[in-house]
Amino acid sequence: MAGGGDRGGRGAPDPDKLLARVHLGTAGWSYKDWVGPFYPDGTPAAGMLERYMERYRAVELDSSFYGIPPKRNVEAWRRKARPGFAFAPKFPQVITHEKFLVDCDEELEVFLGRMALLGDALGPLVLQFPYFNKKSGVEVMGFVGRLKPFLERFEALGGRGLCVEVRNKTFWKPPLLDLLRAHGVPLVVIDHPWMPPPDQLLGRDDLLTGGLAYVRLLGDRYGIEKITKTWERPVLDLGWRLDGWARWIREVLPTREVWAFANNHFAGFAPASIDDLRDRIVSGR
Repeated sequence: MAGGGDRGGRGAPDPDKLLARVHLGTAGWSYKDWVGPFYPDGTPAAGMLERYMERYRAVELDSSFYGIPPKRNVEAWRRKARPGFAFAPKFPQVITHEKFLVDCDEELEVFLGRMALLGDALGPLVLQFPYFNKKSGVEVMGFVGRLKPFLERFEALGGRGLCVEVRNKTFWKPPLLDLLRAHGVPLVVIDHPWMPPPDQLLGRDDLLTGGLAYVRLLGDRYGIEKITKTWERPVLDLGWRLDGWARWIREVLPTREVWAFANNHFAGFAPASIDDLRDRIVSGR
């Protein structure tokens, strides 16, 4: 994966060496709106993954959130995966949302076994939680109380690469951060209207709780869907946000590899967003 930037300037980082520590991609790859602007005209759904891998070396597996993928699908992805390519699956919502980490051993075992079929193409696994409003009754200590035994069970099953995303900024404090750090689990940082912007994360070493850093450019789903519900071009200029994320990533890179994925809801067209982020990381803008 190559990037732009000045190779000749004294002291300028080599783009290839810099990007070797950054795994960039999008949330999913199978979007009919991308045929034309991203995939060649006429690309069938069955051929999208191979085309996607020509541009990126990682993808966030969004479909696993809605249900554990069939064995045949996972085996097909593994066969198609290029050397060095990785899938970053999301845990199924039955674990995170419906059962909220309780009495879900069977689902956890099946999910981990299914994802293990990816072999060396398995990247980080994202444990994504919803926003907990006051009516939910979930506060940070109650959340930590549920998460701790789940992490222990995950480890007992031989799981690896777990990352945790929460959408309550008030949870980003020692009870949760200490638990994640004790288990070497990265906190996922997200671009979302409810969460701190990237410029407020600079220097926040306390948020680096694991051996890698994971960024999700989610955006304002409800806001952008008032503008468009098709995903073939950017409809928002969020360069100023990407500048902030590029600075944060460059700050983190000396000590950790970074995984970063863009959603269509960030600006309207995920490939353009992640490509722009890549260029800003390299250029130092």
